[in-house]
Amino acid sequence: MRTWIEISQQNLLHNISEIRKFLKSGVLLMSVVKSNAYGHGLVEVAKILNNKSVLSANKKSAVVDWFGVDSLDEALILKKIGIKKPILILGYIPLERLNEAVKNNFRFVVYNYETIKALSKIKSKTQTNVHIKVETGTSRQGVGENEILDFVKFIKKFSQINIEGIYTHFANIEDTTNHSYAAKQLNKFNKIIKLLEKNNFYIPIKHTACSAATILFPETHFNLVRPGIAMYGLWPSRETFISANNPPYSPLKIRGEIGGVKPLTRLLLKPVLTWKTIVAQIKNIKKGTPIGYGLTEKVYHDSKIAVLPIGYWDGFDRGLSSIGNVLIRGKRCKVLGRICMNMCMVDVSDVPNVKIEDEVVLIGSQGKEQITAEEFASKIGTINYEVVTRINPLIKRMII
Repeated sequence: MRTWIEISQQNLLHNISEIRKFLKSGVLLMSVVKSNAYGHGLVEVAKILNNKSVLSANKKSAVVDWFGVDSLDEALILKKIGIKKPILILGYIPLERLNEAVKNNFRFVVYNYETIKALSKIKSKTQTNVHIKVETGTSRQGVGENEILDFVKFIKKFSQINIEGIYTHFANIEDTTNHSYAAKQLNKFNKIIKLLEKNNFYIPIKHTACSAATILFPETHFNLVRPGIAMYGLWPSRETFISANNPPYSPLKIRGEIGGVKPLTRLLLKPVLTWKTIVAQIKNIKKGTPIGYGLTEKVYHDSKIAVLPIGYWDGFDRGLSSIGNVLIRGKRCKVLGRICMNMCMVDVSDVPNVKIEDEVVLIGSQGKEQITAEEFASKIGTINYEVVTRINPLIKRMII
């Protein structure tokens, strides 16, 4: 293989076990595996989480209770590999494909009348379970506070549709240490729940908690949480790390009052993904020789370079040109010149005994050195989420 991804089963299970320490008894855990399991491999991750169990709170429990995906196609892949646990489709399903979702007994999100009308025309022997997305401040999918009561009443006209869940998503709970906006969203969500219950609409499953909310605020857990990035051993943000590792912190403002500060459960996350390639060629380059397209960089002394069969098609971002690093034989090697579509060049002048097909680490550890997804992201001006999810899905994922 020229390039591959190693998925640590041990670290994945460790992270789930760590997240479970934050959950009270009876709170369900949905594993969000959308976008190819955040680049880690949908099938590989789902198989691990479907078949394994971990010790949590001194008792054995299922690793995850639900799976969350973005699309109908992702849900169909999970069903094909034998996933029996509930699967919630969080993204939009085209009206013409709703019949497939119903037929396969998937749960899915609703927030417009057109979807409900289309569902009402589909014949099924069993009820279709839906989760209503409510808009509390993210300005994405969702039913507004002023519309929710009419929307629920409309759904209730159709006996074949069951409102199994209701949820929302936080707009600014990760990228800040000031969680006042998230508090407003949570208060709005609670207000919506009270409004529905006042009108005798009781929805069994309620969920709001992404990774950051799960880690920081038990008030957001309700009876199901939806961790994503943390499950893969990556922190949602620097701010989340700071909040989680520097107690005391200010909890969310609930019912108009600031609650008491609670001691935090310490969280140790372990990265699940290691990305590797190999050395394809070694060349000796004279001082002043330009490297790669556009002649953007020249070596300033006689150098030894390695050509790697990895490029921006694979997800090794072109923004790392001349500033990125890889690990070879435990040493950092600088990217030289522009990253190409299918290859790049690195400086191995200081690496002794480098050979053809030596292992190269793009993200992960080798010897005493480490290149993290966060380091990768900071160099190209983005976030760790984007770095891992943009790794080409055709690259083989290997469970180790």
